[in-house]
Amino acid sequence: MEFIRTNIPDVVLCKPKIYTDDRGYFFESFKKEALENFIGAKISFCQDNEAKSSKGVLRGLHYQLSPMSQSKLVRVIKGKVLDIAVDIRKNSPTYGKHVALELSEHNKFQLFVPKGFAHGYVVLDEDTIFSYKVDNYYAAALDRGIKFDDEVLGIDWKLPTEDLIISEKDKNQPTFNKAEIFD
Repeated sequence: MEFIRTNIPDVVLCKPKIYTDDRGYFFESFKKEALENFIGAKISFCQDNEAKSSKGVLRGLHYQLSPMSQSKLVRVIKGKVLDIAVDIRKNSPTYGKHVALELSEHNKFQLFVPKGFAHGYVVLDEDTIFSYKVDNYYAAALDRGIKFDDEVLGIDWKLPTEDLIISEKDKNQPTFNKAEIFD
């Protein structure tokens, strides 16, 4: 596995070594020790989540407040997404900046999104299956979000707004400047 720091160094692109032959392919999708060594911190994923969505579905931007904040390791099993991680750590030099990367069944890339980031994605292919590991359980009382089309963040979701399928919850999230953010 190759690890590459993105324009926000704490967000890490994970590129697996894929072995292919006439039978198909094989790759290691997660190797705890290697990721921990690269990021310089211990991780303890406790839950795997999976979502199936059609083209145009936008999920996010979501996060949880401390003490239930979550690091995530996200990937696409089938299809393609544009994955977004927004730095919401007030004391960070990249506060309010974001990483946008395409994850797909073909490139098999994964993205490590640490605590202190809002996360979201938009589905670019039909019948996409998105999978992710988290290092803390869901806590409804600490669940927060930021409006996907916030002008301060200026995220290009790569699809026209009228083509997006968004939950009422995500449509009604606060703007970045009004969101309850990490200190």
